[in-house]
Amino acid sequence: MTWKVDATHSSVGFSVRHMMISTVRGAFERYEAEVDADPNQLEAARVIARVETGSINTGVAQRDAHLRSADFFDSEQHPTMVFTTTNIKRNGDELEVAGNLKIRDQEHPVELRGEVVGPYKDPWGNQRLGFSLSGEIDREQWGLKWNQALEAGGMLVAKKVKIEVEAQLVQSS
Repeated sequence: MTWKVDATHSSVGFSVRHMMISTVRGAFERYEAEVDADPNQLEAARVIARVETGSINTGVAQRDAHLRSADFFDSEQHPTMVFTTTNIKRNGDELEVAGNLKIRDQEHPVELRGEVVGPYKDPWGNQRLGFSLSGEIDREQWGLKWNQALEAGGMLVAKKVKIEVEAQLVQSS
């Protein structure tokens, strides 16, 4: 069965520590996924998700421009990051989703954990599935190494980035 992301009811977000004090959150506004899945056999599902790096939004235009620059995503040269599943484990509603994440032409394994909800039929007769997944990456593995030392010690931007995905899928006809 083929599923499409309902972008109006989904989000691809992240959070990272700033100056070792606070957490900055952001999201990517443009993304899509090819999902081939039987809800009764999610372990066999195949997912390829693409996120436009230039669609990053942290709510601060100057920071977003810096994140699009060669210091981070280099969105002009690398407009898309791609996640491809390699293994899915399901225990009831709980999921472990392993895959490869490609950013700036570098690909590394990532594991996301969370839950699946559904399938349910919506008021218009469509089948829907919901996923809440999260994980962490070390951004420097993908070449996102820009940083600045703080006078009091530590760094301006943490290496660890938390990823949060809320995906509502609708079965394609």
